[in-house]
Amino acid sequence: MAKLLEDLFLDTLKDVYFAEQKIVATLPEMEQAATNSQLKSAFRKHLDETKIHVTRLEAIFNVIGEEPEAKTCDAILGITDEGAEIMEEYEGSPALDAGLLAAAQAVEHYEMSRYGTLRTWALELGYEEAAEILQSTLDEEQATDLALTAIATSVVNQKAEG
Repeated sequence: MAKLLEDLFLDTLKDVYFAEQKIVATLPEMEQAATNSQLKSAFRKHLDETKIHVTRLEAIFNVIGEEPEAKTCDAILGITDEGAEIMEEYEGSPALDAGLLAAAQAVEHYEMSRYGTLRTWALELGYEEAAEILQSTLDEEQATDLALTAIATSVVNQKAEG
């Protein structure tokens, strides 16, 4: 049987559900590893938001009549593995926070891509309520990305230069 946009939407929703749960597990480690107080605070704030994103995804599953289910997301595993590698290789280094920030922004860019795609597909499939929920999360992901950029350019990158 041919797979349709509906199938792709559901598979991607499951993928993002897994990704958000992985991010919830990873952010406390990143917060602990960070040395800059603004960066620690940004990670803490994003953890709180990410927990809400998980709840929103569960609401979307409900809206479309599906049970929440996670599907292993190799992309987020790769991104979080890179973050773990940075924490290990740059521990105690002036460049640690810059590396953590870069890893966090890789996560944000992945999420923005997925949420934008899911929102567009939700609209195409007539899931207006799901599209609104996805847009709310997309807006928060974009705001987090901008906040991380501000932290990077105002203090973290300069410290990494030594």
